[in-house]
Amino acid sequence: MEMKKRINLELRNRAPEKVTELVLDNCRSSNGEIEGLNDSFKELQFLSMANVELTSLAKLPTLSKLRKLELSDNVISGGLEVLAERCPNLTYLNLSGNKIKDLGTVEALQNLKNLKSLDLFNCEITNLEDYRDSIFELLQQITYLDGFDQEDNEAPDSEDDDDDEGDEDDDDEENEAGPPGEYEEEDDEDDGASDLGEGEEEEEVGLSYLMKEEIQDEEDDDDYVEGGDEEEEGK
Repeated sequence: MEMKKRINLELRNRAPEKVTELVLDNCRSSNGEIEGLNDSFKELQFLSMANVELTSLAKLPTLSKLRKLELSDNVISGGLEVLAERCPNLTYLNLSGNKIKDLGTVEALQNLKNLKSLDLFNCEITNLEDYRDSIFELLQQITYLDGFDQEDNEAPDSEDDDDDEGDEDDDDEENEAGPPGEYEEEDDEDDGASDLGEGEEEEEVGLSYLMKEEIQDEEDDDDYVEGGDEEEEGK
């Protein structure tokens, strides 16, 4: 599918100014240029154009909110100064598998002041002696090159970061709900109150029972006395 048709398909149910992510991987660029993208994609934050036969970035529109740009497996060999001019807030750039050969080509990325991660894997430039040290010296704003920092520590996975944030949110919710000790104390108080109520009922039942016994005893005594008088009268 051609790149322009793919973009039109993506925009079938939404306006370009509402799009924040756009994936155009494996689409065909008819002349090696970017097609179908324009400045109306002003909210775009993630753009992927991997393996679309790009040779030039000259027609890249102004995307001031773009943070991540995937351009792997194309035929780009230069013209990277366009990125700083039109996507000044890039933090991640993947140029792996392109035709980038020398440090002079990469030097144009110095103006991407927010760039933190750069991928040049499978580019000819990686065959240069002291390649990593040279790139880190040239682009002092970046933290990760080809997925690793200067001490060979691997870049964190963004999905793992999201999971950690989710766990923190869960902990916050638990803390807001209050410590479990408070609920235990309330339960103890309720148990005490219920025990007291049962005790009171038992006392009331005991008193009524005793009163009935006393009444019965009095009646029995009266019957006994009355019987005695009748015997005396008979005598």
